[in-house]
Amino acid sequence: MNQKLTNYLNGVFTPYDGVKSVTELKADLHSDLQERFRELKAEGKDDETAFNITIESIGDIEQTVREVANLSRSLERQVVTNFSASNLSKSDFAGVTAHKGKFTSSVLRGSDFTNADLTGSSFASSDVRYARFDGANLTDCNLSVLDLTNASFNKSILVRTNFSKSGLFGTTFIDAKLTDVNLTMTDLRKTVFENCIFDGVDFTNTDLTGLRLDGQTFIGVKFDKAALNEVSFKGATLKNASFQGSLLSKKYYRAIKTVCFDGAMMDKLTYAALKGIEADLSKVTVI
Repeated sequence: MNQKLTNYLNGVFTPYDGVKSVTELKADLHSDLQERFRELKAEGKDDETAFNITIESIGDIEQTVREVANLSRSLERQVVTNFSASNLSKSDFAGVTAHKGKFTSSVLRGSDFTNADLTGSSFASSDVRYARFDGANLTDCNLSVLDLTNASFNKSILVRTNFSKSGLFGTTFIDAKLTDVNLTMTDLRKTVFENCIFDGVDFTNTDLTGLRLDGQTFIGVKFDKAALNEVSFKGATLKNASFQGSLLSKKYYRAIKTVCFDGAMMDKLTYAALKGIEADLSKVTVI
């Protein structure tokens, strides 16, 4: 066998040692190239000519190997991020990248996802009590129908994140921007929101009783059929917010009268909608 050919292949494949599919490719290629080299020698070619023709016959092998390795590693990462039905209590996931990760029906109590990129991941039906998602990217994540008691989402990236029907007792959202987030049919009575921006958030049929939302910003937010008894929007900014109740029940409209809008600023459309259902807007500034 030609040792020079073997050394050449070793040099090309060394950066990808340990990648199974690349190792298999190397073995197959080594066999084929040695056979080709022998054929050229049998035709009367000298060693140098036979070697050069053999190498030229495989084209840009380095690019091929890189593509195979990248594909293999991508598939391996996809396998690794499937943690469904697992017991992962107090696990360390801080800073990881796990796009479309599967954490459904798992025990993740006390786990740390700080600054992780979890775009497109699902945590449905899991126990995520006391978990930390501070600074994490939760774009397009499904966090519905699960227990998030005392979890934290401080400075998290929340875009199209789904929290519907989840338990958020003691859960904190501090310095976070919530964009097109789904918080429908959820109990938020003991949830903490501080210095947040709510853009396109849906609170339909959610219980916000007694919640303090003072000084925060609400743009295009839906509070339709939500429980709003004693909610405080002191100093808040509301633009294009929707407050619609059931035509068959007076409960929603009675609750609106208990909401505090003192010092709030709102656009004309929001002001008119609230005025029409007899909210107390005596200390509101129209912008």
